Amino acid sequence: MSTRLYEHPIFLEHVTPAGHPERSDRMRAINVALGHPNFEQLDRKQAPQASEDAVLLAHPEEHLRAVMRQIPEGDGEINQIEADTYASPKSLQAALTGVGAAMAAVDDVFTGKADNVFVAARPPGHHAEKTTAMGFCFFNNAAIAARHAQKRHGAERVAIVDWDVHHGNGTQDIFWDDASVLFCSTHQMPLYPGSGAKDESGKHGTIVNAPLSPNVGSDHFREAFKSRVLPALVDFRPDLIIISAGFDAHHRDPLAQINLVGEDFDWATGRLLEIADKSASNRVVSLLEGGYDLEGLAESAGLHVLRLMKG
Repeated sequence: MSTRLYEHPIFLEHVTPAGHPERSDRMRAINVALGHPNFEQLDRKQAPQASEDAVLLAHPEEHLRAVMRQIPEGDGEINQIEADTYASPKSLQAALTGVGAAMAAVDDVFTGKADNVFVAARPPGHHAEKTTAMGFCFFNNAAIAARHAQKRHGAERVAIVDWDVHHGNGTQDIFWDDASVLFCSTHQMPLYPGSGAKDESGKHGTIVNAPLSPNVGSDHFREAFKSRVLPALVDFRPDLIIISAGFDAHHRDPLAQINLVGEDFDWATGRLLEIADKSASNRVVSLLEGGYDLEGLAESAGLHVLRLMKG
């Protein structure tokens, strides 16, 4: 497999308050992990910054303007957007660069420049609803990437698989009544943000939630994947698979109580690659979401990218 990596130093410059779990050290941990000789064959590219208009693929203009108004101008200044979401002077640039990388990744897999792509960006995106920034997220990168695939490349069916330990309420909100996008999520429940019950299935049955009880581990995660997520993907036959790749279901993570190990993310990645091979010409775009224990994040992201490279 040919695997491309998008990265950029701007992702270090989205600053959150001291002690906040979504911090620049997350990027540093991933950079160190992917600096190992195992990743020498990665095609590394600097992430491009999207235009502000790109955000409008998944959000109304008033949401974009509301976020822009929250960006502080003074050096060292940090604004609280909502309960746990903060903006610093470079946050808008970082967020738009994450959007640009997600869109470029879609272009790459549809034009044959790569079989799959991993985007190592922050802030994350899957909690951002149509009109609400929340849960550390400003813009929904996965949703924008899906819309870009449809608009630019004519994708008829896009699947988004979210294995972050927190439910991707934003992605669900954006695609609730859209039959052309399948959204599948494994997540801990009960847990923030409170959505993601099995009976939340969307207007067309294209929302598939597989909630996990606190303190379960690999067996329950893999069973949920095999019984809920994979059959839905096989039936849907996507032209593109987008992964909302959060690694906070790792047993070391401080924000949840799911006990996965790095090999579980390797396994799940392999299963998605098998489906992409059958219906999507191997097209997979993976976007970093959560993961707040640095050791667990580095291990899990490393194994995930290694599986993308091996196929």
